[in-house]
Amino acid sequence: MAQQAFFFDMTRCSGCKTCELACKDAYDLKVGTTYRRVYEYAGGETTKDAQGCCTSTCFGYYVALSCCHCDDPACVKVCPTEAMHKEPGTGLVRVDARMCIGCGYCHLSCPYDAPKVDREKGHSVKCDGCADRVAAGGAPVCVEACPARALAFGPADEMAKRGERANVAPLPEAAVTVPNLFVRPCADARAAGSKDGRIENPLEVQ
Repeated sequence: MAQQAFFFDMTRCSGCKTCELACKDAYDLKVGTTYRRVYEYAGGETTKDAQGCCTSTCFGYYVALSCCHCDDPACVKVCPTEAMHKEPGTGLVRVDARMCIGCGYCHLSCPYDAPKVDREKGHSVKCDGCADRVAAGGAPVCVEACPARALAFGPADEMAKRGERANVAPLPEAAVTVPNLFVRPCADARAAGSKDGRIENPLEVQ
């Protein structure tokens, strides 16, 4: 099986967060732990001139994000025990709980903030692309749950035909880790690194 990847269609996402909640339900994640997050990114301003006419530059859009199963994953490079690794068949980045010591280096290094350390379990946890479901011929829970069909999953070369490698704000530039997330930008999308807007729901995505 080839490197697997996610595709996200920004033109279809309504920000409903069904993908996020379906994942939490499927994996019985506790409060404060999410494997997929939906960023609300917005900016601009509305002004009124001397004649009372209003002009607006406001914009907003959503970015649904989980682990990007990068070609050059920062989390794998810093893991001292090799617990964090890429599966040779699928390229999915997974955690071997038996080897993880819960040091948190993966969490600190990931520009997408994907791995988290579960202190109760004593090891890192993260999205693994629903590897068992995929191996059985299915799709990740988030993909199946999306009511707008804004998410897809499959071989990276197929997902690349639908969009460009993720390079939109508030995400980092794709060259940092070469994420296996391909995006169809919406009309308002800003480039990675843009300061035009801000994350409007920081408490939800931290």
